[in-house]
Amino acid sequence: MHPTTTWKDKLFAALIFFTRLPFWRIYQPQKEAYAHVVELWPLTGWLTATLTAATMYGCAQIMPTTTAIILAFVMRLLLTGALHEDGLADFLDGFGAGRNDAQQTLRVMKDSHIGTYGVLGLILYVALLFTTLAQLPITIAALVVLAADPFAKMMAAQITQMLPYARTAEQAKNKVIYRAMSTKGKLLLAIQGLLPLIPLCWYVGLPYECLVLPGIVFYMLYQLMRRKINGYTGDCCGALFLIVELSFVLSFVVFYYQNNPFAT
Repeated sequence: MHPTTTWKDKLFAALIFFTRLPFWRIYQPQKEAYAHVVELWPLTGWLTATLTAATMYGCAQIMPTTTAIILAFVMRLLLTGALHEDGLADFLDGFGAGRNDAQQTLRVMKDSHIGTYGVLGLILYVALLFTTLAQLPITIAALVVLAADPFAKMMAAQITQMLPYARTAEQAKNKVIYRAMSTKGKLLLAIQGLLPLIPLCWYVGLPYECLVLPGIVFYMLYQLMRRKINGYTGDCCGALFLIVELSFVLSFVVFYYQNNPFAT
C-alpha cells in the first residue's frame, strides 16, 4: 500500500466512489486510495442500507407499505446514483449479446446504450425485489434490507480477489484497478458484511439458506465470468451485488413463509 494511503483516505474514497453524497467537500483522499475501495464497500452499505431501511419503516407509518418500499428504493437510487443498476444492465447486455467472444462482450458492456437484455433484467430484478419485500411485515422487511445490502457487497467484493481485471486501467471507467486485499483487509471485509445480520437473527432468526444460496449464486456467476471474459469489470461487481442481494431476500422470504404458513 502506498505510504500516504491511510484508513481515512480509503474510507472517504469508498464513500465518494459508491455514493453520490458530497463527501468530497469534507475530505479529498489520495488517488491511490481508490484502488482499495472494495475493502470498505460493505461499510458504505451500512450507510445506504440504514437510510433505505429507515425510509421504508418511517414511510410505512403514514402510507401504504407498497408505497413505502418504492420510496425506500428511490432513496437508495439517489444515494448511489443507480451505480449498481447501471452495472446490472450492462452486464446482462454484454453477457446476453456477447455470445462466446470476450472482446465483443466487453464492447457491449462498455456501450452506454441499454439493450433488450438490460431492460428486461432490470424489470425482472425490480419486480422480484419489490414483490418479495412487500410480502413481509414492514419491520422484518426493513431488517432484511439492513442485513442484505452489506452482506451482498461483502460477497461481491470477493470477485476482485478471484479474477483479474478484464480491461486495462486506462479502459476502466474510474481509471483504477482494485488491489489485492491483505489478510487484515479480508477480515475487516467479513466483519463489515456479517455484523448487520445480527439484528435480523435476533428479531426473527436467519436460516443457513440465506447464506448458502447467495454463495451458490455468486459461484455460478464467477464461473460465467471466468469462462466468458476470464476476468471481471466494474459492471460485473455491480451486477453481482444486486443478484446476490436478491438471492438473499428471496431465500429469506421462503424461510419466513415456511415458518409462518398463515402469513399474507
